[in-house]
Amino acid sequence: MRKKITFLVILLILCIFAGILLGSVPLSPISVLRCLVGFDKESTTYILVNTVRLPRVAGACLAGMGLAASGVILQSIMNNSLASPNTIGVNSGAGFAVMLTLMLGGSYTSAVPASAFMGALITTLVIFGLAYMADSSRTTIILAGITVSSFLNAGINTIKLLDTDITVNLTTFMIGSLSGITLDRLKFPAVAIIVALLLSFSLTKPLNVLGLGDDIARSLGLNVTSIRLILLVLSSVLSGCVVSYAGLLSFVGLIVPHICRRLFGNDARYLLPCSVLLGACFVLLCDIVGRVLFAPFELPAGVLLSFIGGPFFLYLLFIKKGGRRVNA
Repeated sequence: MRKKITFLVILLILCIFAGILLGSVPLSPISVLRCLVGFDKESTTYILVNTVRLPRVAGACLAGMGLAASGVILQSIMNNSLASPNTIGVNSGAGFAVMLTLMLGGSYTSAVPASAFMGALITTLVIFGLAYMADSSRTTIILAGITVSSFLNAGINTIKLLDTDITVNLTTFMIGSLSGITLDRLKFPAVAIIVALLLSFSLTKPLNVLGLGDDIARSLGLNVTSIRLILLVLSSVLSGCVVSYAGLLSFVGLIVPHICRRLFGNDARYLLPCSVLLGACFVLLCDIVGRVLFAPFELPAGVLLSFIGGPFFLYLLFIKKGGRRVNA
């Protein structure tokens, strides 16, 4: 297992360097290394690397880590390999909160991150509250998420009709894109994602127990309701922070955990960190391909993720019977 993790770390480092070197304007490795160690501060390459490429690469890494970890948590606590951040309405909640804020006159640069995060968190808490009033089971949470998401999507479509300017301004947000990311926009999401990841790593043991089923988990002394609530909040923090700066990136939380389960097993002690590393590589590679494929034009990473995620979802649904227990 150490060799596999080491391989993922090396792969991530290579993807980071590729993300800095490749784009509509390819850069030479020597010039990039000189810029990274502090030389050529007046050159165009230095400005490009430090103000465009590095923030974008950092944003892609954090997005992949946050969404992949969120997917692992959701699939484990719901024991369903089709569960993802979209299942509990995180994207819908964040998108509705952003559009509502802008319709009320909020600033895109200052209000969008906070509103996206709060929308994701509030949506998660509402869904858990509805499920708790029923029986707090995995199936109830999924059904509550689908119900709440339908209302939120209706709200999004209503705002689109009422204010067409918002629709124009939020095109890239709704698709999911990593262009235009700055270090200032990443400060709060980066801290929140790192803290949430560390807390998630500390909860891998109860995550494993919860994956055995509610009855077995209770018989082992686990407070199922409290642990599930904590993990759902961590999942919403991870997803909401990514949405706040990268938009509605989809399918990362579905694809990456499933691949890692096939490669590294179901033990959350290894599954979670491996998914975090592979998620960062996955989003980075999609962003690089989107930049290079039609250069000098750019294909948003969210479009590529949808092209990959759609067929993968059908594969899980029809070929692998993905809705069954992930630990079976």
